[in-house]
Amino acid sequence: DDADDSKPEDWDKPEHIPDPDAKKPSDWDEEMDGEWEPPMIDNPEYKGEWKPKQIKNPVYKGSWIHPEIDNPEYAPDDELYIQQDIGAIGIDIWQVKAGTIFDNIIITDSVEEAKAFSEETFEKLKEVESEKKKAADEEERAKQEALAKEAAEKKDDAEEK
Repeated sequence: DDADDSKPEDWDKPEHIPDPDAKKPSDWDEEMDGEWEPPMIDNPEYKGEWKPKQIKNPVYKGSWIHPEIDNPEYAPDDELYIQQDIGAIGIDIWQVKAGTIFDNIIITDSVEEAKAFSEETFEKLKEVESEKKKAADEEERAKQEALAKEAAEKKDDAEEK
C-alpha cells in the first residue's frame, strides 16, 4: 500500500440513500404503522470501500534462492536399509467389501529367500484356496438364481390375480 495515499474528503458516501421519489402512501396510519420512512435505494455516488493505491515494494530483491552448500559430515551408508529384525508391520487398507485375508508376510531383499518362502507357503495352498473360492462362488450364484426364480414366480402369481 502507498503510505502517502490518503482518502479523498468526498469519499464517505452511504451505500444506500432514501428514495427521493418515494411518497408516503395515502392510507398510512402513523399510530398503527409507525413513522413512515421512504424505502432505501442504491446511492449512485457510492464508490465502495476506500483502499490506498498499491505500489511496488522499493526494497524487493526478487525470489530468494537458497545457496547449495556441501555438508562435510555427510557420508553415504550402503547398509542403511538393512534391518536385522522386524517384529511387526502395519498395513492400512481401505476397501468397501470385506473378506481380504493377509498371512505369511515376508520382507526380504533376497529373491532366493522369497521364492523358497513362496514354495513353503503360497504354492501349497494356492490350489486348495482356488477350489474353495470356486465352490463358494458357485454356491452364491445358485443362491442368486433361486432368489431370482422365486421373485419371478411371485410376480407371475401377482399378475394372474
